[in-house]
Amino acid sequence: MVHAQFDPAARQALAVKAVEAKTRKNLSWERIAEASGLSVAFTTAALLGQHALPEEPAKAVAKLLDLDEEAVMLLQTIPTRGSIPGGIPTDPTIYRFYEMLQVYG
Repeated sequence: MVHAQFDPAARQALAVKAVEAKTRKNLSWERIAEASGLSVAFTTAALLGQHALPEEPAKAVAKLLDLDEEAVMLLQTIPTRGSIPGGIPTDPTIYRFYEMLQVYG
């Protein structure tokens, strides 16, 4: 079952752990994406807290990065997207553009 995340701090903490593991293990984003079976852009954005991963890719990535079962579950939750502080646009079209920039930079 897919769940939504309420507190972005949990995903931010997981992103820190994932990047630390990536660095410690000298892995590239390409190698991590290869393990997930998904694109580099999608996998990277998911590990940085912008997307949920399906169950099998979440397990594969967690195994590669030596992350625990809690991380596997958290990687599968729908996150609170975006990271730029400040006001969020309320116009639907502008908001989608804003969200795209937040997720993909």
